[in-house]
Amino acid sequence: MGYTPITPFGRTAEAVLASVRARPQAADAPCPIDKWLILRNLTAARKAFDLSDRDITLLQALLSFHQDAQLEPFRSLVIHPSNETICARAGGMANSTMRRHLSRLVAAGLLIRRDSPNGKRYARRVEGAKIAFGFDLSPLLHRASEIAERAEEARAQDARIKALRETASLLRRDLAALADLGRIEYPDGPWDALSDLARLAARDLRRKLDAETLEQIEATLREALARTARFFDLDTTEMSSSAAQDEQHQQKSLKESLDSERAAKDSFTADAESDPCPGVAEEIAEKPAAPPPPLRLVLGTCSEIAVFTADPIHDWTSLIRAAEKIRPMTGISDSAWQAAKAAMGLEQASATLCAMLQRFSEIRNPGGYLRHLTRKAREGSFSSTRMVMALDRRAA
Repeated sequence: MGYTPITPFGRTAEAVLASVRARPQAADAPCPIDKWLILRNLTAARKAFDLSDRDITLLQALLSFHQDAQLEPFRSLVIHPSNETICARAGGMANSTMRRHLSRLVAAGLLIRRDSPNGKRYARRVEGAKIAFGFDLSPLLHRASEIAERAEEARAQDARIKALRETASLLRRDLAALADLGRIEYPDGPWDALSDLARLAARDLRRKLDAETLEQIEATLREALARTARFFDLDTTEMSSSAAQDEQHQQKSLKESLDSERAAKDSFTADAESDPCPGVAEEIAEKPAAPPPPLRLVLGTCSEIAVFTADPIHDWTSLIRAAEKIRPMTGISDSAWQAAKAAMGLEQASATLCAMLQRFSEIRNPGGYLRHLTRKAREGSFSSTRMVMALDRRAA
């Protein structure tokens, strides 16, 4: 007994058209589906259905009036709450705002109005059968597979955008660091333009960008970074995101460092046997010391030094003071440290010690290794900036 209406109360042309479009097909009746799963998928795919977060909030409130956790195809899915109750469950939403968002859900084909003859929402029983007038949730059930597909597409697009943003951020960081290094190594290079590009990219990445814009930013940064890498004879394949290439690069760096340490140990032993006072001759530097790396680069890359000192490090003076305090703990002798400061300068020697602390577990003989670096600095072939930059690339 009874009749289920398909047109809304008031019967305007727009309302009738929206109601017909939202009417589910009988052949589409699926199995029971968890209503909150449908809501989560719809939340992810809300842009595909032209819905806002407030529309989703209202739909969540409406779903709470359905007592079962699942929407079943052969049971009545009509709910009949009052406007006041809906607004209360929607977090105190204003009545006019609720009606506006309700119209958007109906227009999107996710709800059907089942209005009574007088437009009121209620339920009653006639000869044991329940007749309800209100909002029909069956379109959510019948369109669940479509909603799930749109949700998967939206999640895949979000993952792609996240990966593009991370890649662009790493490229921007490397470009800014190489520009800082270039000002020291090659003062006549185009470092201001590259720094400006990195700064503009950082500003753009603070905004919410689509995939196409992020791809353009990534392509621009890759091209600029490839040009910059040629100044330093860097292999651009090291900047690849391939995990296998990263692993091979790290093994090569570790092998080279161990070879250098063995050579440093052998040369230090030979010097100790031939010269009873090895620290005296090392006080004279044959070539001027290379400039120290930027303090920001040192503090950003070499974080281990902060673990061994309770005092904050905010300038070169505090960094040198921390290095002087920590140096005895590393097993480096006074003569080796004095020779390093004489050949490199206070700032570069302190930066070198910071870099050594960052990979201290890999260095077998810290004193011999530092003497080896001091000898290279005296010959003009050592730069602590390159040493710190190598750690920065390795961490990335």
